[in-house]
Amino acid sequence: MRFDVITLFPELFAPFLTSGVTRRAYESGLVEVQLWNPREFAEGNYRRVDDRSFGGGPGMVMMAEPLARCLESIRAGRAGPDGQQAPVLLFSPIGRVLDHSSVAAWSASAGAVLICGRYEGLDQRFIDTYVDQQISLGDFVLSGGEIAAMALLDAVARLQPGVLNDEGSHQLDSFNPALDGLLDCPHYTRPEVWRDQAVPATLLSGNHAHIERWRRDRRLALTQRHRPELVQKARMAGRLSDGDEAFLGDLVENPDQDA
Repeated sequence: MRFDVITLFPELFAPFLTSGVTRRAYESGLVEVQLWNPREFAEGNYRRVDDRSFGGGPGMVMMAEPLARCLESIRAGRAGPDGQQAPVLLFSPIGRVLDHSSVAAWSASAGAVLICGRYEGLDQRFIDTYVDQQISLGDFVLSGGEIAAMALLDAVARLQPGVLNDEGSHQLDSFNPALDGLLDCPHYTRPEVWRDQAVPATLLSGNHAHIERWRRDRRLALTQRHRPELVQKARMAGRLSDGDEAFLGDLVENPDQDA
């Protein structure tokens, strides 16, 4: 798959693409990332890419023409034999919040063109003409779309085969359908006692059935306390067993039991 990233700061991506476990996806070509600076498609000695907003107000707005020329150059180089174009994504506060299901869909796709906005945003006419989908990381504002683009690329890369050390690792991630969309359980490692805090005895028992039940209960407890809407979603989908419901019932009556 290929992601083309339109950004005024392509240098921000260099350490991201060459560090950590996900670099395997980029170095192997499983996830191809190409960086494009719209300033290279601007006119004049100063290669201007922004201007003041009509109607007044603080801040600058990214101009439509350099962005359009940049995108058209990308499209000329990656158009498929059927003429189908890659979707254009803009990171924006009005977009759908990025979640596991959308990441999973992008991880199985042919890729997209990612637009990283800056300043007060983009000329709306460019958005209306070219943008297919808008994505948000949440209800807060960043200085630009680069961090959001990296978040999407990282989430997609780690789902590619051979990227993680253990192929099954992502199956145990929070929100994964393999966990019925619940949060993951707590994890412990050596030493068995750290600053007077012991690892839960069940995890040391060697009884795999009991360990799996403990992990399931912890997932249910954590999710019910921190993201109860995910428990309800799993319930509506018929993913909770009688044992799950019994545990959740006990949790309501004994809310202080360990999670």
